[in-house]
Amino acid sequence: MENRSVPVLKSQLLSLLDDVLAHDGFGTIRIDVRLLKRGQKEVILDCGKQYRFVVDFPAPESAADTGHRLTLPAREA
Repeated sequence: MENRSVPVLKSQLLSLLDDVLAHDGFGTIRIDVRLLKRGQKEVILDCGKQYRFVVDFPAPESAADTGHRLTLPAREA
């Protein structure tokens, strides 16, 4: 599934950064990321106005899928 929101999100973030850098004074940009259901994240860019994006993300792989195993040292008798 192609996620079309990510390039728009990145473009908006860069645009906000350009605006803050060009502003003659103080400026802040805040980014909030929240986990949603169904493999999505909500990203809110706050810079006076709020811009809300919902983006898809892949589910984290389990340790069994990646081959990572927890190994403990052998106990000495």
